[in-house]
Amino acid sequence: MYAQIVKPFSDKVMAFILLILLFPFMLAVSVGLAISLSSNPFFLQKRGGYKNRVFKIIKFKTMTNERDSSGELLPDSERLTKFGAVVRSLSLDELPQLFNILKGDMSFVGPRPFLSDYLDIYTDEERQRHNVKPGITGWAQVNGRNTLTWKQKFKLDLWYVENQSLLIDIKIVLLTIVKVVRRESVNQSSTETMEKYDGTN
Repeated sequence: MYAQIVKPFSDKVMAFILLILLFPFMLAVSVGLAISLSSNPFFLQKRGGYKNRVFKIIKFKTMTNERDSSGELLPDSERLTKFGAVVRSLSLDELPQLFNILKGDMSFVGPRPFLSDYLDIYTDEERQRHNVKPGITGWAQVNGRNTLTWKQKFKLDLWYVENQSLLIDIKIVLLTIVKVVRRESVNQSSTETMEKYDGTN
């Protein structure tokens, strides 16, 4: 009942309310990023979602598309703008995902949606993390996100899938707020993106 009816409905209602309340703030962040990047302040990327369906996640863009002489992207640390670093350090780059929740692609709480490329290399066990909608935050995110190995992340995600409940979701949301305020390991380093998963690491 909770996962099938209550959670999806409450997610969309809360996302709608937050988008209204945060619209002026999100607009200001958008303008700041557009100026610092001299381009579109939004970033779209294909991710693996519920039941292995692919969707496009939307985030605030914090890095430029600068490339070297051979056409390769420069290191993250060189492409990250100063304003983008602030946005990332405060987890503000995740705010546009409220639109993903409204669309029904995501939930507030659930396993983080990884690149859609990984769908073909997951084991049957790892693929079970897609038995629930992906979330803006999740059990792995409040249990050491940046310090976890891929194996540890999958283990925590699968634990959540098997134990999902209202009380656990509330606990995760509260822990996320605490970690964001304390600027602990909720989001990635301000200069580097997450190491790619190759099926073994």
